[in-house]
Amino acid sequence: MTDTRVALIGIIVSDTNSAGGINDLLHEYSDYIVSRMGVPYRQKNISIISIVLDAPNDIINALSGKLGQLEGVSTKTIYS
Repeated sequence: MTDTRVALIGIIVSDTNSAGGINDLLHEYSDYIVSRMGVPYRQKNISIISIVLDAPNDIINALSGKLGQLEGVSTKTIYS
């Protein structure tokens, strides 16, 4: 069995056109997602999404990297 880690990926979305790409990636990695919370911050015209994962390190890094490559999307990952 592969060792897993718990991680939090914080996502800031400044381009709402990226929403479809974000949702596609989160669906692709849904087996590893423990929790997802999204908050629209209308005053700043951004959205903040928190994703909690329990996954192998390479899966966490892959998802975070793919999300960060989307236009108008910034990510930061914190590991347990």
